[in-house]
Order: sequence, then C-alpha cells, then structure tokens
Amino acid sequence: MIVQACINGARPADFHPALPLDPEAIARDAAASIAAGAAELHVHARGADGRESLAPEAMDRTVAALRRGCPGTLIGVSTGAWIEKDDLRRLVAISGWRELPDYASVNLSEAAAPMVMESLRQRGIGIEAGLASVADAERLAGLDHGGRVLRVLIEISEQTLDEAFAVADGIEKVLQRAGIRRSILLHGENATVWPFVERAAARKLSTRVGLEDGKELPDASVADGNAALVAAAVGVYRRA
Repeated sequence: MIVQACINGARPADFHPALPLDPEAIARDAAASIAAGAAELHVHARGADGRESLAPEAMDRTVAALRRGCPGTLIGVSTGAWIEKDDLRRLVAISGWRELPDYASVNLSEAAAPMVMESLRQRGIGIEAGLASVADAERLAGLDHGGRVLRVLIEISEQTLDEAFAVADGIEKVLQRAGIRRSILLHGENATVWPFVERAAARKLSTRVGLEDGKELPDASVADGNAALVAAAVGVYRRA
C-alpha cells in the first residue's frame, strides 16, 4: 500500500495558488510531498507556455528535475490523449524521451491505448493501466495486457458516491473474473477524493491525492498544497 502524490494534472494555474507548473517548482513540491509521506509521484509535464506537454524538451526537463530533487523515488507521468491531441504526435514524443520516467499512466478508454502501451513497453517504461469504467476493465482483459502492467489505476470521476462506488465495484469484479492480479491504486476526484482514500485504506489498496484530484482536506477546508493533502491521506492509512 502506498500514497502516491498527484502533483498538478490538467488543472489551470488559477486552481490553487500552490499549483506547481514549471520543472523546478514541481520538483520542490514533490520533495515536500515525499517528506509528508508520499511513496511515489505522478506528474504532468508542462511546456514553456505552461500547457501540458509530452514533448521531449518538456518531459526531459521535468523528469530530470525530479530525479535531482527526489532521488530514489518512482516517477510516473500521464500520456493522456488530450495533451498532444494527436496520436501520432503522442507516439513520436514518447519515442524521443531521453529522461525516462519509471512508469506512465495509459487511459484504456482511449482508442490508441494499445499502441501507447506498446510504445512505453519498448522504452522499458512501466504501465499504469487507467480504468474509469467497466468497459475499460474489459478492454484491458481482452488486450492481454492485464498481467503485464505495473499496476491497475482505478480512477473514478462520478461525483455521486453511490454511483462512484458501484463503478469501482464493477471494475474490481471484471479484474477478478479475468484473473488480473496486479496491485491496485484506487482514487476519486473532487467530491469523492476522501471517501476513496478511506475505501482504499480499508481494503489495503494504494491511493493517491494531490491537486490533480482535489484541493480540499477531509474537513472540507482548502489545503495549503500537495504536502498537506498527502499528510492527511497518510493519517487515514495510519488510523486504518
């Protein structure tokens, strides 16, 4: 079980005053999150214009800064289709990375997911299979990648708690039925962040928190930043 810090995501600069966007700010924030108890990092690299980017110049600068600031810590990145908005450009970018992350998240809902997974595998980069629906889980099983991914990321966007839990239960049932026995990282978003942290801790699964998923602490107050969110999640696991 780990708490992963999801540092920034696709959030706009005005989402939170402490949202880190440039490589050095990301590295400083990541180091603080590790000190607060995070075991791994998930980041979205940004280009010089502040926008998300998979381009080698943006990714290499970000990963290198994290290696310097957080030595020995596993680093994960996103490969979301919305970042480059072109599948060929996404694949070309991945092939050009020089500073390699340890793993990358791939959304199984995206048409090009199999190609992205194979591109990452050829570079020796671990795959965090992102499942947001039962259909995503069934696709993972059908692609025969279930046994070859680093972990399964169950990421729930539904904001009604009963619906969110139902989707998560459905995904887990598909994984069990398909015999996919990989570690699971479970997380919600915005209104469901803390219910899913509690659920993950109770079930001895990993979770993640950070400004990518939400900015509020369990008491609904706005956190100072990622480190405060991580510390709160670590507290949930200790109590569990």
